Amino acid sequence: MPLSAATPREPIHTRRIEMQGYLRQDGLWDIEGRLTDGKSYAFKNDYRGEVKVGDFIHEMWLRLVVDDGLTIVGVEAATDNSPFGVCPAILPEFQKLVGLKIAQGFNGKVFELFGGVHGCTHHVALIGRLATV
Repeated sequence: MPLSAATPREPIHTRRIEMQGYLRQDGLWDIEGRLTDGKSYAFKNDYRGEVKVGDFIHEMWLRLVVDDGLTIVGVEAATDNSPFGVCPAILPEFQKLVGLKIAQGFNGKVFELFGGVHGCTHHVALIGRLATV
């Protein structure tokens, strides 16, 4: 059943998360995700200057390459847009996922490796969602 009718309101923030899984010709699996955030208004950002309506404040990509045993054998991360310079700077850290098995305790290990200042919140959110795909 859908939600009830809302009180009159104006849209401010839109987040979209798209995920797809692919079977590769080599027998491995590519699990890919893209996260975008947009605002309905322009604003100033210390890292990027003005973020205009229609620009993404966040646009991030993540690909996990997984074998049939659900072990991560490859990772690719990209940041096309972010509000902070640290977001693209920490992308090489996501190689620490290689060798991890997507199984019980996986999300805890991800937060141990990338929680707080050790990772990008938005990429970490993508990792957990991709694991379910």
